[in-house]
Amino acid sequence: MILRFSLAALTLAVSTLAGMAQEFPLRIEHKFGTSIIEAKPTRVVSIDYGGIDNLLAVGIEPLAVMQWRPQDGFAFTAGPWAQDLLTTEPVVFEGDLDFEAIAALDPEVIIAVYSGITDADYAKLSLIAPVVAVPPGIGDYALPWDTRALLAARAVGEEAEAIARIDAIRARIDEIRAEHPQWADLTAVVGGITEGTPWAYTRYDVRGQFLEGFGFQLPEALNAISSEDEFYLEGSPEDIAMIDADVTIWYGSDEVTSIPQSPIHPFLRASTTGGEIYLPDAVVAAFARVSLLSLPIAIESILPMLEVAADGDPATEVPGDLL
Repeated sequence: MILRFSLAALTLAVSTLAGMAQEFPLRIEHKFGTSIIEAKPTRVVSIDYGGIDNLLAVGIEPLAVMQWRPQDGFAFTAGPWAQDLLTTEPVVFEGDLDFEAIAALDPEVIIAVYSGITDADYAKLSLIAPVVAVPPGIGDYALPWDTRALLAARAVGEEAEAIARIDAIRARIDEIRAEHPQWADLTAVVGGITEGTPWAYTRYDVRGQFLEGFGFQLPEALNAISSEDEFYLEGSPEDIAMIDADVTIWYGSDEVTSIPQSPIHPFLRASTTGGEIYLPDAVVAAFARVSLLSLPIAIESILPMLEVAADGDPATEVPGDLL
């Protein structure tokens, strides 16, 4: 609970700073120390997973990005919601960081707030350019979607556009929560079953936060074993409480088709109440990124699925891919 308060406080603090006139040099505190960005950067490298969306949303085309979810088949990692904003061809890094290649791009800032970089990585990257990393005391992948987007936007001097988009998304989430007050009494979870082993995203992951934003509660059994540095957890076939919820969102991949044949599937509440959502790949791609560009798409696509899955009637059919 302490961490959840600190995340809320962090979002408020960043939003407050963003409302002030943005000036450079810009000083940014993070888990590795302090970075100073001398002037509004134009040459930006992003090693955030899925980070291209938030930069394109505020008018910045990065010189390089990190490959993430190559199975989506997105050119330069930009989804269909972002393609029209991309007029250049950024370098796409995959696997281990190529420090020499990053240095050759001569960036003025390196965005790494959702990257999982180590102390050693940071030491090398900071010799190339100022690095914007995850704030102190926050897990590598625990930043709320809005704080993550706002930090990236501040670093490139484009916070006003980010604020406008964040406010619009927040308003839509609040509207949906207000329209569905009954969801506050229901549990929901995003996860899967891999080779008989259940797993789920925790409340410290953007997917869990996404559900909580709509008003759902994550299963108590999952929250009880979750910690800040774990964005997902694996259980055991003998203990399925962590993925037992009123609404279970099966995260799209090839293994999803085999979930109904899993021995533990019949014992899950959602399997008998019609509360299951089998996310199509296109929706997973938008849902996974939870960015300024993909989140509006994910919201409108998953909303009708949630409405049917949460009605408690197994006779109603959850709609498929609405993208």
